[in-house]
Amino acid sequence: MNAWLGVISAEHVRRGVALGIGQIGHGKRPGLARMRTGDTLVYYSPVEKTGDRTPLQQFTAIGDIADDEIWQADEGTFKPFRRRVRYLDATPVALVAVRDQLHLTAEANWGYQLRRGLIPLDDHDAVVLRNAMAQ
Repeated sequence: MNAWLGVISAEHVRRGVALGIGQIGHGKRPGLARMRTGDTLVYYSPVEKTGDRTPLQQFTAIGDIADDEIWQADEGTFKPFRRRVRYLDATPVALVAVRDQLHLTAEANWGYQLRRGLIPLDDHDAVVLRNAMAQ
């Protein structure tokens, strides 16, 4: 099993949790296709809403990919690809609370990789985040 970090605004994360779905990269399919049933998906939200200038910098949700089906939703002019996610009861965790424990943040300029929207997490970081968010 693998773990993934998706980078999405907190507002969009809450909608995904409410719907039981995962969506990456403004609804593009390739990121979702990298995931398999049972993989862990953690969301990091740099901001509350897309376009905000005030940083939020929180890990906002965690769950497991429910199955291997990827489907395309139809929201009028927006047709995003999605997957089912079984979200865990979790409390958002500020980056500063776990930053010194994560391999992800160990390198200088670590945040640059977040621009990709989806990055793999190692097992250590997945456990740190799962434990921190479960409290």
